[in-house]
Amino acid sequence: MNWLVVVAGGMIGAPLRYLTDRAVQSRHDSVFPWGTFVVNVVGCLVLGILTGSAAASPDLRLFLGTGLCGALTTYSTFSYETLRLTETGAGLLALANVVGSVVAGLGAAFAGVAIGQAVWP
Repeated sequence: MNWLVVVAGGMIGAPLRYLTDRAVQSRHDSVFPWGTFVVNVVGCLVLGILTGSAAASPDLRLFLGTGLCGALTTYSTFSYETLRLTETGAGLLALANVVGSVVAGLGAAFAGVAIGQAVWP
C-alpha cells in the first residue's frame, strides 16, 4: 500500500509544479527558466526539512519525499531548458542555470536539514 501514499503525493506535486512554474514564469520577461528553477529549489528545501526531521514517519517520507517532491521537482525539464538555452545562443544563461540550480538546490537542501533538525529534533 506504500505506492498509494506515493501516488497521493504525486497527485499534489505534479499540478503544483505546473501551476507554480506557470505563475513564476509569467512574471518574468526572460528566457531564463525561473519557474523550473523555483520548483527545484523549493523541492530541495522540502526534502531537506524532511530528511533533517527525526519526527517524520515513513508514510510522511513517502508522501512528501517520494510523491510530492518527486513530482514537484524535475531534472529532465531542467536539462531540456538548459539545452534549449544553449541551442538558442544563450550560453551564459545556460551556464547560470546549471551553476545556480546546483548551488541554490544544495544550499536549500542543507538549510532544510538544519531547519528540520532544529524544529523537529
